[in-house]
Amino acid sequence: MATFKDFRNNVKPNWCPGCGDFSIQAAIQRAAASVGLEPENLAVISGIGCSGRISGYINAYGLHGIHGRALPIAQGVKLANRELTVIASGGDGDGFAIGMGHTVHAIRRNLDITYIVMDNQIYGLTKGQTSPRSAEGFKTKSTPEGSIETTLSPLEIALSAGATFVAQSFSSDLKQLTSLIEQAMAHKGFSLINVFSPCVTFNKVNTYDWFKENIVNLNEFPDYDPSNRIAAMTKIMETGGMLTGLIYQNKERKSYEDMIVGFKEEALAHQSLDISRESFDKLVAEFK
Repeated sequence: MATFKDFRNNVKPNWCPGCGDFSIQAAIQRAAASVGLEPENLAVISGIGCSGRISGYINAYGLHGIHGRALPIAQGVKLANRELTVIASGGDGDGFAIGMGHTVHAIRRNLDITYIVMDNQIYGLTKGQTSPRSAEGFKTKSTPEGSIETTLSPLEIALSAGATFVAQSFSSDLKQLTSLIEQAMAHKGFSLINVFSPCVTFNKVNTYDWFKENIVNLNEFPDYDPSNRIAAMTKIMETGGMLTGLIYQNKERKSYEDMIVGFKEEALAHQSLDISRESFDKLVAEFK
């Protein structure tokens, strides 16, 4: 059985020292080993940004895609080989700005993949501009007088779009984050995990200390029911989206793959692509 170390490779991350993404990488590796995966059972698909590098730092199948397009690629990978555990990853700019359309439609489509967003409320790779997750009044190189735009709430959007698994964590809480990733991989459908991942270089507001002071852990509410969608939305709004833990899960809705008529249990990647002459001629005849 694979261990945490089996999901390591010899590529050294070049994130800034103290970046929250280090912990997210470790949580993915720990979760993969904990649920019994082997490196060849896992595919990590990433977009552009500091977070996009993560697919190259994990010993598994990996693809570093283009900005905002990790989810279409990840969905294609899953449809081609449904035997793979597929994780898509990206930053808040990648997933909630240029890729927001893909995010919403992936949520409602409900393919059996996990999407981990590394949310640092800023564009880090391009040296510190406002992202859709930046607070009103947030000052950056692109908003020197302070942002005048409303902060986007990905958790509210996910629930509104019909998400079947919504969770949020903090990169410093490795135990909780690892557990949530394990639960997300076991969930039959699309799983969104938004992770507060402080940018120590360009975001001097949303720091580790700031998050520790403002985060509300759902463990503090023993009666909280993550199967109650209305309660989930209420709790998100009550806490201003600053809660962590499993926020909502719908175990009843089928995954996209299970609703496709004629979609074989055998992965497409393992099926023969040969076609008989009779079948070929029948297909061609349809276009005459």
